Amino acid sequence: MREKPKLKLQLKKPSSLDDMFMTQAERDAAKGETIVDIPLSLIDDFHDHPYQVRMDAEMLALVESIKQHGVLSPAHLRPKEGDRHEMVAGHRRKAAAVLAGLDTLPCIVRELTDDEATILMVDSNLYRETVLPSEKAFAYQMKLAAMKRQGRRTDLTSVPMGQKSDSKTSREMLAEEVGESGSQIQRYIQLTNLAPELLQMVDNIELGEKPQIAMRPAYELSFLTKEEQGELFTLIECEGATPSHAQSLKMRQFSKEGRLSEDVLLSIMQEQKPNQVEQFKLPKAKISRFFPGGASAEKMQETIVKALELYRRQQNRDTR
Repeated sequence: MREKPKLKLQLKKPSSLDDMFMTQAERDAAKGETIVDIPLSLIDDFHDHPYQVRMDAEMLALVESIKQHGVLSPAHLRPKEGDRHEMVAGHRRKAAAVLAGLDTLPCIVRELTDDEATILMVDSNLYRETVLPSEKAFAYQMKLAAMKRQGRRTDLTSVPMGQKSDSKTSREMLAEEVGESGSQIQRYIQLTNLAPELLQMVDNIELGEKPQIAMRPAYELSFLTKEEQGELFTLIECEGATPSHAQSLKMRQFSKEGRLSEDVLLSIMQEQKPNQVEQFKLPKAKISRFFPGGASAEKMQETIVKALELYRRQQNRDTR
């Protein structure tokens, strides 16, 4: 008697790694729609996609899962001219599929307006376990702009398209959806005015890397001009320290008054912070000629300490 074929239960595993990257918005959108395999070479990333596709432990685990079981949750695309498509939700799955050696990706293709696509793209990524401050900043900015353009509530995850709210602003509705206060939403959006190098230091807190700038001083620094932020970044590299909240408040005030020169920035940066151990500092301009071009402040410090240790040993030998 012929044995009955076994069911492939892994296709319905709710705990699969790539299913974890689907939100309820994607699951709801997938109901009753056809899944088709689209060549990866014909899929373009979403324009100005604010989320990073990082090669972290989760990505490596997702790649291994795809190698064993394939892509279990479809990505969401919208059609472009010709036979090309634009990714709306599923950038991490696409990257993992490429690394796993696949040629195609299971997808749901939907006709979406720019605003509808933006909202679905933001919602599909905003509830990941780790979302960096820079990602929130640009995602909130993009979704809020789309909501304002539509003039109505457009949260695809909870209410029908077209439902209006006459009593709440778009920012208040967005705040409710993401569980942030309206003022916190505005603080995040203000971070989009930070220079990329400084914004990376804000992300470094989540990534566990250095140098780091906390949210409160970062917000104040975002009001500096691009030129002032560039000078500040150079000083951070030279001084090996980032500004405190009090220092950033002072910088913002001097900038508002048009008096934040490079000398003023240096003076503020060299102020002793609370509980800070007094440090002995050498101006970089005086010692840089002893080092190859591009040497970091950390490398200079390490070399100077080694040279002083050699000097002390030589002095000890000479006095014997």
